[in-house]
Amino acid sequence: MTDARAIVVMGVSGCGKTSVAEGLAASLGAAFIEGDSLHPAANVEKMSRGIPLTDEDRWPWLDMIGRALADARAAGNGVVVSCSALRKVYRERLRSAAGGTLSFVFLKGSRDLLMTRMAAREGHFMPVSLLDSQLATLEDPSGEPGVVTVDIDAPVEAIVAAALRGLAS
Repeated sequence: MTDARAIVVMGVSGCGKTSVAEGLAASLGAAFIEGDSLHPAANVEKMSRGIPLTDEDRWPWLDMIGRALADARAAGNGVVVSCSALRKVYRERLRSAAGGTLSFVFLKGSRDLLMTRMAAREGHFMPVSLLDSQLATLEDPSGEPGVVTVDIDAPVEAIVAAALRGLAS
């Protein structure tokens, strides 16, 4: 049975958004959308060079994600999207675009753990040097309506299970 909810798995680079979102989508029988794949080429190029994105860079990307969420909802399909959604204004923009209730799973971890994970990744466009700018931009969503906060200091399966428990409550 497909769960027709719309869920954004969010957090800074290296927190495991893609792995957790894929696990949630599989568990819920929902579609998975990799938010990074919707970045305009100019954004990827900028981040690859170690230059943080501005709000002006992010708006078109967030709008594409919002359209994908709205399209899935309009079709009656469940969808899980990976998206950093670092600031409250970004989350509000996604909530508005989604056309219905939008849940967020915030993957939270220490800077040291995030640095270790980012350093171990191969072939990702996001350099470790951008972690501090992402952490500085992050507005912790814990306590916002519809947000489940999950600590990432665990295996992916345990993180997905904790997210599912949080979403069910």
